[in-house]
Amino acid sequence: MSFESEIPEDMDACFSAFDKDGDGYLNKGEFECICRALFRSDRGKIYSLEKDQLDEVFNIFDANKDDLLDREEFVFCWNHWIKTIVRPVSVFLVVDVQNDFISGTLNISRCSAQQNPLEVIEPINKLLDTVNFDTVFYSLDWHPTDHVSFIDNISQRKVHSSSAVSAEDAQTYDTVIFEGPPLMNQRLWPRHCVQDSWGAELHKDLKIVDNSVKVCKGTNPEVDSYSVFWDNKKITKTNLVDQLEERGITDIYVCGLAYDVCVGATALDALNIGYRTVLVEDCCRGVDLLDIEKTKNALTEKHCVIVNSNQVKAMVEGRDRRPELGYKLAIELRDKVPGCENGGNFKSGDEPDETG
Repeated sequence: MSFESEIPEDMDACFSAFDKDGDGYLNKGEFECICRALFRSDRGKIYSLEKDQLDEVFNIFDANKDDLLDREEFVFCWNHWIKTIVRPVSVFLVVDVQNDFISGTLNISRCSAQQNPLEVIEPINKLLDTVNFDTVFYSLDWHPTDHVSFIDNISQRKVHSSSAVSAEDAQTYDTVIFEGPPLMNQRLWPRHCVQDSWGAELHKDLKIVDNSVKVCKGTNPEVDSYSVFWDNKKITKTNLVDQLEERGITDIYVCGLAYDVCVGATALDALNIGYRTVLVEDCCRGVDLLDIEKTKNALTEKHCVIVNSNQVKAMVEGRDRRPELGYKLAIELRDKVPGCENGGNFKSGDEPDETG
């Protein structure tokens, strides 16, 4: 095996293989060789970290700031960074593939982007059939009849005088400001995904795998919930975060409906919480082309990786390892590196683990 192209499964073997000058430390050049071996496609193509990102990642693990990684510093790098990159724990999060968004009251194909929501089902099902995700989650918009987002409920709440659109003039897809308190911007949608209705059911052609988990959102009548993690005001969270933590999830693959609304909000929250996040683009359809592009830009700025479904299997299996996800993980580890505050001594729980 060439250590230039592969990462050894044993920590000590890895350290020794890349310690080219045999001085017992890894300098930046030697660490760069690790990254060149680490970040590769399943066909051997090398993905390069940008130089400033490479320097930043090296400095994160260089706890004592001597421009070298000693074996103790490498223990943390190995256990919390390299092993996660090589052996991720992945969840597939299928967002709101429900009847109302496909052929019901909020059929996405009638929105300005005119995208066919039914087209997401085949590639999603193929991923469910071919990729061994550690867990699969399905989210459902699950609204009470008096939900704040329904345009036909606008008379139930007072529109603030600062709203550019009055209650009398409001049309579907307009945004108004409700008086609250607090003041709340609210986009108005057709009545959709009412609890226990046909429109709220997952589409009949969507594959539901064994041992999957369903997460309901939008259950509070007074606040909308685009993200599967939180309502739009960040008042109440779903149980998704706790379930991901219980399962030791490192990577989240997000797809579904609608790209620029609930899928985008979910992916953004996943990134903000700290997860390595991948959006599967051909498994998404959206409402507005401009908003879809804004969503993509917002996600990539936070180191989300956007891929097509034919790339997912190799990534989940750790054979296609993207530098954006490695950089994202390193940033999240910045304040957890042992020794940054205690002179280089290991904190409890950071003892060496030399297994692969």
